[in-house]
Amino acid sequence: MGNILDKIIMRLMILFIASLPLVESRGAIPIGISLGIDPIQAAVLGILGSLIPVPFLLLFMEEIFKFLGKIKYLDKILEKITNRTLKKSDIINKYSVLGLALFVAIPMPNTGIWTACLAASLFKIPSSHALLGISIGASIAGLIILILSYGIILW
Repeated sequence: MGNILDKIIMRLMILFIASLPLVESRGAIPIGISLGIDPIQAAVLGILGSLIPVPFLLLFMEEIFKFLGKIKYLDKILEKITNRTLKKSDIINKYSVLGLALFVAIPMPNTGIWTACLAASLFKIPSSHALLGISIGASIAGLIILILSYGIILW
């Protein structure tokens, strides 16, 4: 019984890690593989986990930023984050949903799901369209990370 519980906890841990900003599936998939989880299963968990916060971020990002922007010192940090996102998101501004997918699909720093949700909010992309683009991009990024992670582990 303990073995099954350990496996469930490890998989829940991968879902949780993938939902964190900055880490997302880019960190969760290699961690899952290194813990002995089947690589395909680690990738699915990483992708699904990274998508957990997306509906909430798309619905509440603007309100959260407005609220936090009223707090002294946080307003400067949020302004920096917003400006950095606007600088990095030309592709989203130009191609909308396809741009979101491409933005998230490239597994580079600051091109993840959390940044894409902020950009979708800033560019007023409807939530349902943004969810589609982000989901496609997350799936592509997850596959890229799976290939790289599995290749490095086998090497």
